Amino acid sequence: WRMANMGKPYFLSRPRRFGKSLLLSTFESYFLGKKELFEGLAIEKMETEWKEYPVLHIDLNAEKYDKPEKLNEILSNHLTQWELKYGKGIDERTLSSRFGGVIRRACEQTGQQVVVLVDEYDKPMLQAINNEELQREFRNTLKPFYGVLKTMDGDIKFALLTGVTKFGKVSVFSDLNNLNDISMDNRYVALCGMTGEEIHRYFEADLHELASAQKMTYEEVYARLKESYDGYHFVENSIGIYNPFSLLNTFYKMKF
Repeated sequence: WRMANMGKPYFLSRPRRFGKSLLLSTFESYFLGKKELFEGLAIEKMETEWKEYPVLHIDLNAEKYDKPEKLNEILSNHLTQWELKYGKGIDERTLSSRFGGVIRRACEQTGQQVVVLVDEYDKPMLQAINNEELQREFRNTLKPFYGVLKTMDGDIKFALLTGVTKFGKVSVFSDLNNLNDISMDNRYVALCGMTGEEIHRYFEADLHELASAQKMTYEEVYARLKESYDGYHFVENSIGIYNPFSLLNTFYKMKF
């Protein structure tokens, strides 16, 4: 609720399989006003209006970026889908101008500011990590595209970009210099992943079942889980965060 109402745009870096996509889909449901999905949670009472906002969700995870045109194609595909809904300006030819046009028209047509969610913003850059020329091509495409989030700030309610790393040195975000990086912010340490307290609260039955399967005590099982999966600290002197994918695999197979 704090993120949704107190600042934009945000950037969050976390390891793979840590729940970033789930976080984005949660925000998408929240901004689509799906109150029924949040029943019984604190935010159900904190949010009083449950308005529906236009949501533009970009997922860069599902493509193989081995050629410059691959990135152009996936971005253009997203834009085309949104243009079918909100229309297209005849003078909008570049990816960034089309993106800006979609945001403006979505805001005008719905009477609500736009929500922009970007999943794995850095996937093209990571796949081209050993190809300097291809990286430069991707950087030249992404830099003005993400820069639209700053130029269209007045039409944007909320924006969140997630990825595995922050490419500060290659200036992907140089046009988006108002980005609020919460990757190492103590208030958001447990935004993705699980804490030990959450494991005790929600997985007590699984802990007992795992203890039985491994012929260990409850305390021994929890100590082993902590030793194996509690290795993530995003701020100094902060609580340890468990990787959710590893933890759920352990409970699914009942072995470490």
